[in-house]
Amino acid sequence: MSKKYSSSFLIAIIVSLGGFVFGFDASVISGVVSFVAIEFNLSDIQQGFVVSSPTLGAAIASLLAGTISDRIGRKKVLQFIAFLYVVSAVLSAMATSYYMLVTARVIGGFAFASLILAPMYIAEISLPENRGKMISINQFNIVIGLSVAYFSNYFLLTLSQSDAQWVTDLAIGDNVWRWMLGLEILPATIFFLLLFTVPESPRFLAISGQVEKAKKVLEKLHGKEAMEKELSEITNKSHEQETSILASLKDLFSNKMRMVLTIGIIVAIAQQITGVNAIYFYAPSIFEQSGVGTNAAFSQAIWVGITNVIFTVVAMLLIDRLGRKPLLLLGLTGVFLSMSLCYYGFSNASYKLTEESAVAAQLNSSQLQEVIDVEYHSDLEFKAALKVVLGESEFKAQQAQLIQGAIKIDPTIVLVGILGFVASFAVSLGPVMWVLLAEIFPNHLRGIAISVVGLINSGVSFSVQLLFPWQLNNLGTAVTFMSYGVFAIITLFLIAKLLPETKGKSLEQIEQELVKP
Repeated sequence: MSKKYSSSFLIAIIVSLGGFVFGFDASVISGVVSFVAIEFNLSDIQQGFVVSSPTLGAAIASLLAGTISDRIGRKKVLQFIAFLYVVSAVLSAMATSYYMLVTARVIGGFAFASLILAPMYIAEISLPENRGKMISINQFNIVIGLSVAYFSNYFLLTLSQSDAQWVTDLAIGDNVWRWMLGLEILPATIFFLLLFTVPESPRFLAISGQVEKAKKVLEKLHGKEAMEKELSEITNKSHEQETSILASLKDLFSNKMRMVLTIGIIVAIAQQITGVNAIYFYAPSIFEQSGVGTNAAFSQAIWVGITNVIFTVVAMLLIDRLGRKPLLLLGLTGVFLSMSLCYYGFSNASYKLTEESAVAAQLNSSQLQEVIDVEYHSDLEFKAALKVVLGESEFKAQQAQLIQGAIKIDPTIVLVGILGFVASFAVSLGPVMWVLLAEIFPNHLRGIAISVVGLINSGVSFSVQLLFPWQLNNLGTAVTFMSYGVFAIITLFLIAKLLPETKGKSLEQIEQELVKP
């Protein structure tokens, strides 16, 4: 690794630590939601809102972050984002009600704008030949954060069941979900402090008239010869910069930008509508639906994190060699096949609670006499019958044991389907979307364009997360997963038809090819 590349690489790692904090925040809630649902007696929609509320904040922040970063700089906005992560983590761990928890998570959601700004910043400090790999560092940090959260959730859950005195003294047993949320304070604080060591984006400096500062940053990153070439390309385009937000929006939605914007929106929708955040944010709950029990569900969620890391590394190795489009097509095909496998597994499941299985699952069989030895052929029928005899609150508290005691299914099919989905997403839509969004929009519109597309991405993500508990209890597990597979096929055909390849081209070359004169 050359000294110049090493400098850019280190800066990219620091900036993409926001991805780690996002990943941790996103998946830590998968272990928290079942505890807070019982503690605060939440409905299906309220459970969904606890999970999805950060995305609501992200939708608002996404619309503003890129535009603000075009005015005051990428670095300042990133620093404010890191501070919000710290505040959110503290308040989430201290939440005393459903409304306080949701408010704290919405504040954290504002910080999710790092998902937009980090790829933009990294694209602006990278050379064309390694830009895809450099931007993918952000996605790699996201999946590391996801994995660490799954590990920490499982560790804390196991610890909470210990009789050790220090566990009791720290109230881990009674407040395990607060410890799960509170751990985020540490990486969020590190991210905030390290951001003071990175430079401002050289492209932002150049188009805002700070050419000398831009020269110094570019020369430090890429050397004098590369600096002169890059600066020439940037300044040749800088006359196109608009100072008015309204004028920028008008330009973005003009005929010359129609194809670029269409591509960005399709890829942004595809990334979320295929169900990734339902899988990430509800992983233990999904595995509980296959009857493995709470502890096993938490441990299986760890495999989601491990698979994510492995295939994100594969994507980083291939994205600048194979290209963006082939990875997307391969990944969407894998998503469809994986979701079809989950559909097959759950659609062939049956549920029969016997006296013996109820006792083995440590359930009160006297309450369940009406459903003992009755066979149900769908999870919807079984859950509806249980709610009648137990009531909503008791059903929530006992759901994992009830399903574990009654279900007849091959849980390996579900596990393979979920892990296949994670692998397919990690090698394609996960890293590739952010690379493409950072590449396809012109320099002078990049901030506001990614804000608009990020808003749409966040809106779809919010809907998926909010509705997932409701879908499980009203459409059934099998139909819910198959719907994600159908969306994967639809977006596969659209991307195959419309998306060009961008690998190995400078940002200015891509603009010249995609934007109509």
